[in-house]
Amino acid sequence: MAPIVSSFAAAVLLLLALASPAAAFNITRILGEFPDFSTFNGLLSQTKLADEINRRQTITVLAVNNGGMGAITPLPSDVQRKVLAVHVVLDYYDTEKLGSMKNRSAVLTTLFQSTGQATNRMGFINYTRRAADGVMMFGSAEPGAPLTSQMVKPVMSRPYNISVLEVSSAIVPPSIGSVDNSRARAPVPAHTKTPAPVPAPSNSKKPKTEGAPTPAPAPSDDDSSADAPADADGPDADGPAADGPDADGPDADAPADDDDKSSDDTGDAAGRVVARASLGIVALLAIVVSL
Repeated sequence: MAPIVSSFAAAVLLLLALASPAAAFNITRILGEFPDFSTFNGLLSQTKLADEINRRQTITVLAVNNGGMGAITPLPSDVQRKVLAVHVVLDYYDTEKLGSMKNRSAVLTTLFQSTGQATNRMGFINYTRRAADGVMMFGSAEPGAPLTSQMVKPVMSRPYNISVLEVSSAIVPPSIGSVDNSRARAPVPAHTKTPAPVPAPSNSKKPKTEGAPTPAPAPSDDDSSADAPADADGPDADGPAADGPDADGPDADAPADDDDKSSDDTGDAAGRVVARASLGIVALLAIVVSL
C-alpha cells in the first residue's frame, strides 16, 4: 500500500510542477553569449521587451548586430520598443522552415501586432525568398515600406520554442514614429465638439439685444419673466409626485434584504464545507508524508 501512495504523491507533485508557469527561455542570456548583439540585447532589457519575450512559448527573434542598430538607437524609448517588437515573430521559424515555403513568401505576425497599437499593417513583416539567388528578404508590411533587410545567418534555435536569426538591417515601419501622435490627436476633436452646444445660449441672448431698441416688447419680457418662475414651480410640484414611488421603494427592498441574508447564510455554509474539505486534504497529505 505504501508504494502505491508514494507513487501517487509523486505523480501529483509532477503535475503541479508541469502546471506551474515558467519561462521556456531567457532571451537576454541567449543574446548575452554573442557580443555582436550587445546593443540589440541592451535595448531589449531597457525597454522591458525582454520580459514580454520570455513570457512567450514560441518565438523567432530577428536580431540586428551592433553595426546595423543606427536606425534604432536615436529613436525615443517608446518608439524603440515598438520597432524592437517588430523584430519578434510570434511563431517558430528557422532557415529550413523559411526555405521550404512553396510560395517563397509569407506575411509574418510580430509582437507589435499583439499590443493593439499597430496600424496600417505595421505589426506584420513581409518575407520573400528571391528566386534568382535564394536570398531571404524581410521588410515591414506597411504599404510603401522597402524589403531591404536580408538574412545573414542563423544564430541559435531550440525547436520549436525559440529561433534567433541575424538580419542585415533594422526593420522600421515608415510611420511607426507617428503612431502616438495620431492617437494623441484623437481626443482633440472630442474637446472641440463639446463647445458645440455652447452657442445655444449665445443665440438666445441675441434676440434680447434685438428686442432692446423697441420699447413695446419690454413689458412682454416682464410677462415672460413672470411666467418663468411659474414654469419652474411646475416641475417642483411634480417633484413630490415622483417621490411617491420612492416611498414604495424601501417596502420592495425589504424582502430583498431577507434574500441577501439567506444568500449570506448559504455562502457561510459553503465556506465551512470548503474548510472541512481542505482540512481533510491536509490530513491526507500528512498521512502520505508519514508513510
